[in-house]
Amino acid sequence: MIFDLYHTLIHGADDERDQVVADMAGMVNVAPDALVAAYHDTWRDRIVRWNVEETIRILSRRLGANPTHEQVARAGEHRRALARRILGTVPATTLDALDSLRAAGHPLALISNATSDTAEAWPHSPLADRFDVVVFSCDVGVAKPDPAIYLTATDRLDINPANCLYIGDGADGELAGATAVGLPTLRITELNDTDPDWPGPTLAAIGDLPALLRDRHAASGEDVRPPRAG
Repeated sequence: MIFDLYHTLIHGADDERDQVVADMAGMVNVAPDALVAAYHDTWRDRIVRWNVEETIRILSRRLGANPTHEQVARAGEHRRALARRILGTVPATTLDALDSLRAAGHPLALISNATSDTAEAWPHSPLADRFDVVVFSCDVGVAKPDPAIYLTATDRLDINPANCLYIGDGADGELAGATAVGLPTLRITELNDTDPDWPGPTLAAIGDLPALLRDRHAASGEDVRPPRAG
């Protein structure tokens, strides 16, 4: 079973992200609106290529500033603090659902289109010890919906994609990408109704997932644990 992170397990905190970037702009002497726009425009570069400090330096210079090491470090810590706050705030119902799934024998993986501050904050999140495999785009250099990122997760789980459910809100074309590599999908709308036109099955809340799977397996007579590859 593979989960998306933002807008699926935790809030994306998009408005707070923009405010933090606007705050960072003052630390490196660029216009807040311009830096926020630059962050949005370079999303793909930031999730597969640049770390926190590289992002700040590159975008500041594009906007006509040349921040000092100290300014970059201060802005970078402001960004990292946001990642720690977001990853530290997980709904109790989500944690309970993940614990139930693991107790039922489901190996769990996470795939996230994420910048390096998320990957750095991850080990301190209550989510971290609930996953067997974690794949961040910033670590592997590819992002959803590239087939490689899904196959990295299924390879690490040692499971055939056809026997592994992908669960996400639908951002970045992730559901279509999962389907393209043979992963069954389940769209979650609890935190954000990101892809309302997706034709596949939809669930309102993560907390309902364990019962849904139990009911399906009971009806089919299948083992609750997914078969391994090979």
